[in-house]
Amino acid sequence: MQAQCSASEMSRHVQPVSYLITSGATSVQTTPSSKEFEDLLKVVTAAVAAKVSLIQLREKRLSARVLFELTLQAAEITRKSQTRLLVNDRADIARTAGAAGVHLSTRSLTADVIRRSFGPDFLIGVSTHTIAEACAAREHADFAVFGPVFRTESKKNYGAPQGLAKLAEVARAVAPFPIVALGGIGLDQLAECCEAGAAGIAGIGIYNLREALPDIVDMIREVFKGNANFQDF
Repeated sequence: MQAQCSASEMSRHVQPVSYLITSGATSVQTTPSSKEFEDLLKVVTAAVAAKVSLIQLREKRLSARVLFELTLQAAEITRKSQTRLLVNDRADIARTAGAAGVHLSTRSLTADVIRRSFGPDFLIGVSTHTIAEACAAREHADFAVFGPVFRTESKKNYGAPQGLAKLAEVARAVAPFPIVALGGIGLDQLAECCEAGAAGIAGIGIYNLREALPDIVDMIREVFKGNANFQDF
């Protein structure tokens, strides 16, 4: 049976079009003087210049102290720009270091707990893989990421890809709550994801070419500008 969503309304929904996720190349040995730390700040700087909507610091292996320092410096780069910064899982670090919000995985605290703790202006994104999870996210988050839509090595543990039909089903079930497509998406699949009802594209690989980032972001905006769910920052 298809899960049904509650009719409750959020006071605001953020609808990200371009959502850059960092690669997770750091480790417990990474320090603020490490090359990979510096490279991440260069990615954030390039994303701000390209007007990427959202950046997620998905550096799961960093120590809390180094993640805080990374977030602090990244937040300074994104401040007063069109780009909003999220931290994977660590809402406490995100708030303390000045990021816009948090991205929650299926293993994180739930969005309702984060909303109660951090208030209405704290941006919350949630990873989802089913209609039921997307419906639950709609109650307290600002948007949900759904995937993997296509096959991708980083999401192989989730089994077969969800596909465009499932993406469309989820987007319809929670509309107008924004669903952002994730997983194996290339530039040649943008239109298909848009037609399926996605409000934007999240990923690592699609945003990987720093020198081409402005063109990639412009292309995503051009494809999605006619989407009924689209609202740019």
